[in-house]
Amino acid sequence: MSLINDLDQEVENFKKEYEKFERGNKSAGTRARKVLQDIKKTCQDIRVSIQGAKKEEEKSNSSAEN
Repeated sequence: MSLINDLDQEVENFKKEYEKFERGNKSAGTRARKVLQDIKKTCQDIRVSIQGAKKEEEKSNSSAEN
């Protein structure tokens, strides 16, 4: 669940920075883009974690059948 919590926090950070950007703070736009990059990395980590769990489950199911 740690990755999910990280993602939630990153999304909140993005919202704050994007709101600042919309009010005219150009530096906040740079920070918002950085946070989006962090979100992308976290999403990839979650995808890898899910895929690993699926493979482990398939592996344990196939060994249980033998």
